[in-house]
Amino acid sequence: MQQLRSHHWLLAGAAATAAVAGACLLYRFDPNAADSPFPGCIFKALTGLNCPGCGMTRAAHALVHLDLATAFSMNPGMMTVLALAPGLLAWKLGWRARWFAPVVQVMSAPKFWLIALPAYWIARNLPWVPFTWLAPG
Repeated sequence: MQQLRSHHWLLAGAAATAAVAGACLLYRFDPNAADSPFPGCIFKALTGLNCPGCGMTRAAHALVHLDLATAFSMNPGMMTVLALAPGLLAWKLGWRARWFAPVVQVMSAPKFWLIALPAYWIARNLPWVPFTWLAPG
């Protein structure tokens, strides 16, 4: 495995600091409140439609409050990818569980994302069950 250079450690430290600061802000401020410092979705404000990221801030707020059901209802796509993230990171760092290889293979293919993101974007705007379950709650 390749050794990390000092600037990599600096970037990792900055990212960790930003993540902790973001989590603290999300814990303290409710994005659902009228006086929230978090901006709303510009795409939704302009079109009235949900983008793939709609509900992510509210999902992250619920997540830092350990409310997994609400977090999942706000953005099931983000929560699914977030659940897989530790395994993907471990794979990148050298862990090679045979049962996880198909997940890594699919998720590392650009064509997966070129199909999955637009499909998710369209599906969460369809007005029928089960597609309505994909829209932010």
